[in-house]
Amino acid sequence: MTDFFKDIPAIPYEGPNTENEFAFRHYDPTEMLNGKSLHDHLRFACAYWHSFAWPGGDPFGGQTFERPWFGDTMDLARMKADVAFEMFRILGVPFFCFHDADVRPEGVDYAENTARLDEITDYFGELMEASGMKLLWGTANLFSHRRFMAGAATNPDPDVFAFSAATVKSCMDATQKLGGENYVLWGGREGYETLLNTDMGRERAQAGAMLQMVVDYKHKIGFKGAILIEPKPQEPTKHQYDYDVATVYGFLKDFGLEGEVKVNIEQGHAILAGHSFEHELALARELGIFGSIDMNRNDYQSGWDTDQFPNNVPEMALAYYEILKAGGFTTGGTNFDAKLRRQSLDPEDLILAHVGGMDACAAGLKAAARMLQDGALEQARTDRYAGWDTPEAKGMMTSDLESITDRVLADGINPQPRSGRQERLENLVNRYL
Repeated sequence: MTDFFKDIPAIPYEGPNTENEFAFRHYDPTEMLNGKSLHDHLRFACAYWHSFAWPGGDPFGGQTFERPWFGDTMDLARMKADVAFEMFRILGVPFFCFHDADVRPEGVDYAENTARLDEITDYFGELMEASGMKLLWGTANLFSHRRFMAGAATNPDPDVFAFSAATVKSCMDATQKLGGENYVLWGGREGYETLLNTDMGRERAQAGAMLQMVVDYKHKIGFKGAILIEPKPQEPTKHQYDYDVATVYGFLKDFGLEGEVKVNIEQGHAILAGHSFEHELALARELGIFGSIDMNRNDYQSGWDTDQFPNNVPEMALAYYEILKAGGFTTGGTNFDAKLRRQSLDPEDLILAHVGGMDACAAGLKAAARMLQDGALEQARTDRYAGWDTPEAKGMMTSDLESITDRVLADGINPQPRSGRQERLENLVNRYL
């Protein structure tokens, strides 16, 4: 126990009419929805990096947060872990996620980094056993240190590639030891700043080789979880090779790994790629590579990845609609890859940000379940494509241009446009919110 969250009780569910800000209004973890509790549907996770490692800076200003665990000793790393697990207890979340650099101070070399990671992994194990917490996923930070300024797997220096590969191995070992349910790869600097000094073919080949090594090592150590890639189009680089779900799928197909790797989709990254969150989720579902999500939001006026806590229930309802259509989470979950605003200094702010995000997710999920159960949206979609259910239409899919042309002439086909009814469907969705 620590006193950082002093006098903040465990967050109860009190229903939509409560005036207690330290209570859930929509998230009752025991509430059953389609035979499964909200706890098991949503599989909430807290992100270690934003909640406990981020100092509150932005591109134009430095640290604003003062946390008692900020520092570069293992004693402070253990204090950070104690505070983190206290927050997990208060919120009642079942999972957490971390990068290696979030949980241990940087060492002088790879060996010291690994020794420190192993030490904190053992400490996590003790805290997890005592609390019942689980690890949703682990990952390696291959983007913050200056050695990664030109990428990790895609770096022009083979020594950086080697250091990165070794770091991934140590992080996979830690994830396996802690019973993690996934391992995530986010190529924060796997891209380029300018084509003038970039060999894209070589860099893609290096990234493919690294990913194959990760998959091979997964099987070697008997890791039962999923390997996930998290797409992002740019920022901090000008262009990243994991631009969006479609790009990742093409990459996986190129290297024969589409059956081995899935995606962890972030709302903010989808927006940066020019897509909606539900677009990325729907495409991943259709391609069979949906794995997990990072839940947050961007400020649509800023144009960069602001990683704010989610509060847009209509958007979240459409996202969870696609997740429910995919059958829900298996190894994945809802990770809050979100951070406080740099002016939100108090411990209470960190708790209440998660409370609001969890409530909004629960409200969105329940609206999505109502939409899916009612079936009106799916029926409208079915009706729009009903013409393709006829034998003649189905036959076109395996026909040829000449035969189709003969049919158009013989039957006098002269189609007229039909309404897509977009506004009616938008009104329909709003009925469930």
